Amino acid sequence: MSGTFLGLPPFPEAARASTRDTQLRANLRHATHTIRDKRATAIGELADWPQLRAAGAAVKDEVLHHLDRYLLQLEERVTAAGGVVHWAVDAADANRIVTDLVRATGESEVVKVKSMATQEIGLNEALAEAGIRAYETDLAELIVQLGHDRPSHILVPAIHRNRSEIRDIFRREMAGWGRPAPDDLGDRPAELAEAARLHLREKFLRAKVGVSGANFMVAETGTLVVVESEGNGRMCLTLPETLISVVGIEKVVPTVRDLEILLQTLPRSSTAERMNPYTSMWTGTTDGDGPSTFHLVLLDNGRTDTLADTVGRQALRCIRCSACLNVCPVYERAGGHAYGSVYPGPIGAILTPQLRGTASPLEASLPYASSLCGACYEVCPVAIDIPEVLVHLRERVVEGGSTVVAGTRTTIRPARGHAAERAAMRAASWAFRHPGALRQGQRLAARTRRLHPRTLPGPGKAWTGSRDLPAVPPQSFRDWWQQREKGGGTPHEPRQAPPPGRTASDGTAGEETRGGAR
Repeated sequence: MSGTFLGLPPFPEAARASTRDTQLRANLRHATHTIRDKRATAIGELADWPQLRAAGAAVKDEVLHHLDRYLLQLEERVTAAGGVVHWAVDAADANRIVTDLVRATGESEVVKVKSMATQEIGLNEALAEAGIRAYETDLAELIVQLGHDRPSHILVPAIHRNRSEIRDIFRREMAGWGRPAPDDLGDRPAELAEAARLHLREKFLRAKVGVSGANFMVAETGTLVVVESEGNGRMCLTLPETLISVVGIEKVVPTVRDLEILLQTLPRSSTAERMNPYTSMWTGTTDGDGPSTFHLVLLDNGRTDTLADTVGRQALRCIRCSACLNVCPVYERAGGHAYGSVYPGPIGAILTPQLRGTASPLEASLPYASSLCGACYEVCPVAIDIPEVLVHLRERVVEGGSTVVAGTRTTIRPARGHAAERAAMRAASWAFRHPGALRQGQRLAARTRRLHPRTLPGPGKAWTGSRDLPAVPPQSFRDWWQQREKGGGTPHEPRQAPPPGRTASDGTAGEETRGGAR
């Protein structure tokens, strides 16, 4: 299992295979529709939801505009409270820091809170190479880890699995990781949850090192916040002697009052709950309460480069609620693995190419993994205009050029399949700069209109497989206008007599005679 999913095929190839998996599509359809319906009910309870949404976006934008100031304030507060702050430029830097910290404790295993940041950098794999075993304790992450699988959803990593598949994974794999599953384990949710609880309990009680991420960091106080639904995270955050938190630099918020806004919008958008069942907050270390040693690793890994893009930076507002995945028709049919990243769905389609660059076919394909329907923007609790960023990134892919990713300049080459598009756009640009040539081309197209095919050949065949080619008119608008002018017409022709049942005065009378048809 690779945390960064490198080496996977571009989205079109991966989606072509995943959409043929009928069981996967059934699992995704059931899960996403259930979550989205519950979310709609939870959001509908708040009359001021639009105002909360705007306030959340404003908080995140304030952070992005003054990120340097808030990060320095956060470091100062965390250090004053007894914590140690480390700065990681990229994934390799973060993995090295965490590995060295674990080695310094003399331990060979850690328990982990669900964390997208540690998946992003491939921390589990880096620890394994150093002889350190990492145990995922979130139920869905446990299912993924035991199944030698990859997460396919931000909130529900094992959304692509059904109950029977999970039962089989527990029966087959649990014994190799610790306490085995009961011999008579069934597929009822209560049985599966109990098997996971018993399996994890022994790990919580013996673990000396915990690893987490954080949903938010409060610059004003140096407080970190983790929200979860099961309580496993709280066990990891309170029982070990050493706690190491790896957090993206964009997760900072200015004040506790700002945090209040996001703690209202996140639960309703993600799990459709009025408030989160478990919200853990800690500031540094406290004698006799919780871990005695706390390390905070602030992760850049392409975020500073993303911040430099005035259009794309809004992706850094993301609070990882996953609402955009649950309404996306592309995600519902293709599944999260098709995106080849720990960040799947619409947010992954704009975040991954910015964090990792668009030099490879996989990242270059992600901005096209969308129908641009706009449903993702409508449900985003911090108003990220994902369609706008998708179009912006498509332009970047087509134009090519270079970018700086995690401190390294990378050449962006146009992805395969875009050469024809670039050639067409250049030809159109030349034609619009030469009116005479444009006119002759329009006349030629009109005269040969009966010879035009109804479908396109080659790569265009897929496009015309579900839509008709626009018919070429018998003459261009320019020629039609010239004939009209020569005929003595005026820009505004006299209105024709109205049909029976209507008047020429306002065009509204006679509605009754038409039976209300429109």
